Amino acid sequence: MTAVGARLISTVTGIPPPNPSQSETSLPPLKPPPLQQQQHFILNTKTNRRNFSVLPLTLIPFLYQPSPASAFSLGISGPKDWLRDQKKKASKYVLAPIDASRNSLRSAHLLLTTDSDNPDKDFEEVQNLLRSATRDCAPLERNSFVSFQASTGVEVCTFTLVLKNAASLLDDKDPVKLETEAILGSLIRSLSSLNGVANEADFQLASSREKVADALLDTITSLDKFEQGIKDCLEI
Repeated sequence: MTAVGARLISTVTGIPPPNPSQSETSLPPLKPPPLQQQQHFILNTKTNRRNFSVLPLTLIPFLYQPSPASAFSLGISGPKDWLRDQKKKASKYVLAPIDASRNSLRSAHLLLTTDSDNPDKDFEEVQNLLRSATRDCAPLERNSFVSFQASTGVEVCTFTLVLKNAASLLDDKDPVKLETEAILGSLIRSLSSLNGVANEADFQLASSREKVADALLDTITSLDKFEQGIKDCLEI
């Protein structure tokens, strides 16, 4: 029994135990990824995190953008409407030159229709009033501002500047603007005709004074039409 047991033990112990290193080396070894791949992975991870953090911020304008209906309900108007309202508020300043010219024409008409002992003085006063009423829109003398405009191209006619101001928000082909421009042309022709009649008049003759007075009334009528055209451009 002792010999048999010894042989069994020797037989059992003669079997070499399994080598752990052999079982581990039977599989291919794991190699770390190249450094370039590691850096690329880290960069993509940071970029994705950054994009994820910025993405909600890019959506804020769309989330808070008001609808057109809410804008109208709040009474929000555009800059053109605001400018139109400002022009309406300042309309008395725009119309002031027209009113001043009308007062000058009426004063000249009053002088011509009132008996006077000094016709020469009346003639001089009427000329001054007409010069003020024309607002550099009709030629009065060779060295006038109108001659300066003709030579330089600079606009000096007050009524033309008034129209440009009042109609600045209107389209070039707007019917109201076009009609007012036509009225302005008629007014300038009336002022030129009035100056011609006044320069050739003999204020000592009643018939001549009457002729100038009639031309004054026609010019006042043209001025009133122009004033209405400016009001239409301003929508007042």
